[in-house]
Amino acid sequence: MSPAKSPTGPQAARYAALTALFETAGFPAVEPAILQPTSLFLDLIGEDIRGRMYLTSDAAGEELCLRPDYTIPVCRAHLDGPGATTPARYSYCGPVFRQRREGAGEFMQAGVECFGRPDEAEADAHVLALALESLATLGVDDATIQIGDEALFRAVLDGLDLAPVWHRRLGELFGERDRLDAAIAAMTGGVPDGAMPAPALMRALDGVDPATAQQAVAELLRLSGLRPIAGRSAADIAGRLLEQAALATHDSGTDRAAELLSAFLSIRGRPREAVTALEGFAARSGLDLAAALAGFTARLDALETAGVDVANLEFSADFGRRLDYYTGFVFEIHSASRKDAGQIVGGGRYDRLLALLGAETHIPATGFSIWLDRI
Repeated sequence: MSPAKSPTGPQAARYAALTALFETAGFPAVEPAILQPTSLFLDLIGEDIRGRMYLTSDAAGEELCLRPDYTIPVCRAHLDGPGATTPARYSYCGPVFRQRREGAGEFMQAGVECFGRPDEAEADAHVLALALESLATLGVDDATIQIGDEALFRAVLDGLDLAPVWHRRLGELFGERDRLDAAIAAMTGGVPDGAMPAPALMRALDGVDPATAQQAVAELLRLSGLRPIAGRSAADIAGRLLEQAALATHDSGTDRAAELLSAFLSIRGRPREAVTALEGFAARSGLDLAAALAGFTARLDALETAGVDVANLEFSADFGRRLDYYTGFVFEIHSASRKDAGQIVGGGRYDRLLALLGAETHIPATGFSIWLDRI
C-alpha cells in the first residue's frame, strides 16, 4: 500500500485534522488501489452489492470495480504485504464509489482498521473512543450510539438444540430483524421467510441422503435439458432443496428454541442494565452465556477506562451489522439532529474477515468507517 493522498475541497482542513488524529493515535494513513477485483466483494458480501458497484474489466477480461469501501481492500493489501502475520494498524481518508439513489456516486470515507491486537476488549474500546474523538474533530457533538454483540447471539444459538440447517440459517440473518423474526416464526410451523410452501420435488427429497438427492437432480436436469443458472452445480441445487425441505418441516423441539430466541432478542437498554437482564435470561433459560457475558462486561470496563460514558450507550440484543464476517462487538453512531441521514459511523469486531480472505493464522480485527458525506 502506498501513502494516502491528502483530500482536497472545502473540507480539507477538517480532513487534515482527522488524518492527524489517526496518525497520533498510532494509525498511519494508507491508500489501497481504487480498482479492485469484483469477486472480492461478491464472495464476501454477496451478489446484492453488484448493482451498487461501478464495474469494468482489464485487458485479460477480469472483472474489476471501483472500491465500494475501504475495509476489504485494506485487509487484502495487509495480507499481500510482508507483515501479514504481525499486528498492524491503518487509517484512511479518501473516495469510495457506490451507485446510490440519492447523493453522488463518489463520496469520502474515513476510518481505521486494527489487526492482530490480542487484548480484544481494550482494542474494541480504543476503536469506539477514537470514533467519538473523530466526530468531535469533525464538529459533531450530538452523537447517539447503538451497540450490540454478535458473540452473545452466537452463544445463545450454540446453547439451543437446533438442527445444523436452522443454526446456519438463523446465524446468517442476525442483524436483519424482520427476516430473523420470520425465520423464528417458521420454526413453530410457519413457512420459512421468503419461501413458498414446499413443492413436490422438495417434499420428495425430504429425508433423502445428499448423494442420492444430487443424483436425482442431475438426472432431472439431463432429462429436461435445463441448465443450472449462476454456475450452480447439481450438488448446489440439491443442497439448497434439502435445506429448504428441512426448514419447511416443523419439529416441535424447535418451539422452545423459538421462544427463547424471541425473549433474548427483545433485551435492550443501557449496557449495565442489559447485563442484569442477560444474566436473568441465562438463569431462566439454562443456557451457558458465561463466557460471552464476561467478554461483554470486560468491554464495558475497558470503555469506561478509555473515557467513554457507557450510560450514554444503547444496547440491543438484536443489533448486528448485516455482514457475515462480523463476530462480536458492533456499533453504529447517528447524529441526533440529523436522524434521516442514517449512520455516520459504523464498525466493530470482524475476526472472520481476514480468514475469509486467506489468512493462514487467526488475526483478530476491529475498526470503524465514517461516512463523511453525511456529516
